[in-house]
Amino acid sequence: MTDQPVGIIGATSLVGGFTLSLLTEKNYKINAYTRQPSLVQKGPVNWHQLGLPKEPPFIPSSSIQQEATPLWICVAPIWVAPQYFNFLIQKGIKRIVLLSSTSLYTKAVSKDAEEQSTALRLKESEELIKTWAKENNIEWVILRPTLIYGLGRDKNIAEITRFIKKFGFFPLFGKALGLRQPVHAEDVANACISALESPSALNRSYNISGGETITYRKMVSRIFDALGKRPYFIPIPLPLFRLAVTCLRLLPRYGHWSTSMAERMNQDLVFDHTAATEEFCYTARKFFPARKDLGEF
Repeated sequence: MTDQPVGIIGATSLVGGFTLSLLTEKNYKINAYTRQPSLVQKGPVNWHQLGLPKEPPFIPSSSIQQEATPLWICVAPIWVAPQYFNFLIQKGIKRIVLLSSTSLYTKAVSKDAEEQSTALRLKESEELIKTWAKENNIEWVILRPTLIYGLGRDKNIAEITRFIKKFGFFPLFGKALGLRQPVHAEDVANACISALESPSALNRSYNISGGETITYRKMVSRIFDALGKRPYFIPIPLPLFRLAVTCLRLLPRYGHWSTSMAERMNQDLVFDHTAATEEFCYTARKFFPARKDLGEF
C-alpha cells in the first residue's frame, strides 16, 4: 500500500473512472485533472481544473497542487499529452503511462481518409512523447489497447449495442469472421497501474488485448445475449452497405461510420499481449459483457 502522489489526466474518461477507483483502493494520493470547470466530486480524490493549452495549465485551488507529482497516468487520447508537457515538467514528473491504441496499425491501412489521419495522429503523438521524455530524463510506458468497452461509454461495443436496441437486428458484411479481442476498461485501468508500478516496464510500448479471441459475429452475438435478445443478423452486400452508411452519416450519432468498418468485419485484428503479461503481469477477462457493461443499469 502507498500514499504516493499520482496525477491523472483524462480522469473523467471511461478508463479514468476505473483508474481512480483502483488507485483509491491502493491508497495513492490522487490528483485528478479535468477540463470541466463545474465538476464537483467528493471522496478521497483531489480534483483540479486543467486549463486549455493556451491558458494557465491549471487553476490553483489548494496547496496540494503545489506538491511535486512524479508519477502520472494519461488516459485521455494520447495526442492530448503533448499539450501539457510544460505543465508536467512543472509538477516534477519522473514517470508516465499513456494510452495509445492499436488503431495505429489497423487504421493506417484503411481506405478511409479520416481513419488514416487518426493512425497518423497516434503515431506522431507517440514519437513526440518519446522524444520529450528522452530529452527530459522521464520514464515512459505507452499502452495500446484494442476495442475497449465498458459502461456503455465506449465507441465500439456501445455503438453496436445502440444499433441492436434501436433496430432489433445487426447488419453483417460477408460472414463477419474477422477475429477480435475486446478488452474491458477496468482491465485497461489495471494495466495502467501495473505498468506505472513495474520496474520492468520501462521506455517501451505494449499492446494490451482481451482475454480471448473471438469472431466479429460471435462478439455481436454475445451482445445480443447480454441484452436478453436472440441474435438476429441481416447479411448486406457491400454496395448496399455503402448506401446505408451514406444515409446514416446524415445523422450526428452515425457521422463517423464508414464502409471501412464493414470491410473490417472479415479482417483479423489480433494483437499479442505476451510482453505485457511477462513484464507487468497483465491479465484480461473473456468477453461476456454484463448489462452494465453495455450501459444497462
